Formats: sequence, structure tokens, C-alpha cells
Amino acid sequence: MHAWLNALLGQQAPAILVTVARAEGSVPREAGAKMLVRADGIADTIGGGHLEFVATAVAHEMLSQPAHELTAQRRLQRLPLGPTLGQCCGGVAFLAFERVDGDGHAHFEAIRDSLANNQPCQRRLPLDNAAPPVLSIDADDTHLWQDEHGARWLADACRPPAARLYLFGAGHVGAAIVNAMAALPCQIVWIDERSDMFPASLPPNVSVEVTDTPEAVVAAAPDDASYLVMTHSHALDQALAEAILKRDRVGWFGLIGSATKRVQFERRLQQRGIPATRLTDMVCPIGIQGIAGKEPAVIAIAVAAQLLQVWQAMQANSVETPHRKKQSA
Repeated sequence: MHAWLNALLGQQAPAILVTVARAEGSVPREAGAKMLVRADGIADTIGGGHLEFVATAVAHEMLSQPAHELTAQRRLQRLPLGPTLGQCCGGVAFLAFERVDGDGHAHFEAIRDSLANNQPCQRRLPLDNAAPPVLSIDADDTHLWQDEHGARWLADACRPPAARLYLFGAGHVGAAIVNAMAALPCQIVWIDERSDMFPASLPPNVSVEVTDTPEAVVAAAPDDASYLVMTHSHALDQALAEAILKRDRVGWFGLIGSATKRVQFERRLQQRGIPATRLTDMVCPIGIQGIAGKEPAVIAIAVAAQLLQVWQAMQANSVETPHRKKQSA
């Protein structure tokens, strides 16, 4: 779950939800980025710096006003980052401010449930009155628009993270990876047969699956998912590697181990019918180049950075491909 949403649903006190409604030029965060401002602090970020300082001040002013006043309920502000805020970015950020009281949680609970089901949704928020927002199943981008009466609206897209990691193994390195990726925009399914290996509390972006048939999890995973195998058993690692490499449309597959382990697995997997060309998709050893430490926390940082590179490349490719098709049509 997004940090702002987790914080919002975890309290009853009034708060101001700040959304980047439009980003023109160079702006610290993209349209749809959010932060939640409470009387005692903030959750999530719209990019830091002077922009966030000004947005926080506006939110605190709204919280200090009588709740029934429209200026305490909704606002839209245009903030040029260069001339107004003195930032070097030079772009223009349009920020939507929205008061959320405890009685408005049902709307955000519906968003939480939609995202938990891997379903994108869109909030339609009127900015010129205090009418409640409307939620619909829609994958459109976050943007501002005006209706036929000239009233301003925020169409706010809420999407589950596209990146999904299936992490096999709840040992020390697996736990370190979960901790390192707790705040990253991804969903992690953490799999092991030993229920007692999982911690009592988990980050919001992590779900646990306790099973003695982890190969079935591989078979049921969606296309283009990422897999990271680091179980307590080399035999199980091999069985999972075989199941993953036999799948179509694997986004990324990493196997913990040394170069020696890779050579052994390549030989065994070829004996099991995996072609040599397919074995090039198995990343072993794991982690970005240049980080050689073997401590779990060090491995976790190296792997998290590697996965971010992979996911950002996949996202860029998914954006560019429709453009290429349109150009060649």
C-alpha cells in the first residue's frame, strides 16, 4: 500500500492530502504523487525542498481554519518552481489540497481494497465545492479538467505498483531484501514452507505465502513478474529455477549463489531439458556490479538496485512500444 494511504487509514484526526495534479516542465515529482500532512507530521513526499515546505505550510493553514469553510476543504494552487519558490527545476507544479476527516475513510478504504486486488482506480474530486469524491474503475492518468459548467475537477489515478517480485526463501538474505524494498514501488510475494521464519509484522507491500509446493506459485504468477530464488535447499533452488525457465514472459529471474553454483545449475538444467539459450536469462550471481560484500544487508541493497534498474527499463520499454507502433502505422 502507498505510504500516504497507510498513514491516512491509520488515524482519525483531520489531515490534508496534497496531490501533484499537474506537472509542467522539470518538477521534483510526477502528477499523482502525494503526501499526507497532519498536525504532527507528514507521510510520503511530493519531492521535498521548498515546494514541499510551502505545501506543508498551506496544509497547516487549512487545518487551522474552521472545517466548514471551503478554503479549509479544497484548494488548487499553481506554483512556478523558479520565480516563486527559487528552485532550480524551473517547472510548474499544480497542487491539489484536500481535507480528509475520519468520516471520509470509507472512500480511501475502497481505494485500498481495489489496490489490494491489483485493480487500478480513479478518484474524481471536485475542487470548487466540498462534495465527496467519486471512485471509478479507470486506469487514466492523473490530470485536471473542467466540466461543462466550468467547474474544476481532479482526476486522480491510483494504481498498484506494476513491479511484482516473487521472493523464494525466508532466510537472513530474504529478510534483508524485504526490509530494503519496504518503501519501494513494488509488490512482494514472500514464499517459504516454514511459517515460523516470517516476522510478526510485514511492510505494507509484502504478502506471505506458506506452501510446500512453491513451484505451483511460479505456475500461477502473472506474466512479466520477477523471481528471486534463495531457499535453504539447493535441490529446491534447482526445481524452482527449472519451473521459472520453462515459463514464457518472465520479467527477470535471479538466483543467489556463486559463479560455481551457476555452472553446476547450468549443467543440471540442460540435462533437465532447459536449452542453453534460455539459461542466459538466469542471473547468478545477483546484485549490481561493483558491490562485493556478502553481508545480508549489503546483498539486499545490491539486489534492490539491480531490480530497480530492471523495472525502470521494463517501464520505459512499455511506454515506448506503443509510440513506435503508432509511428509505423
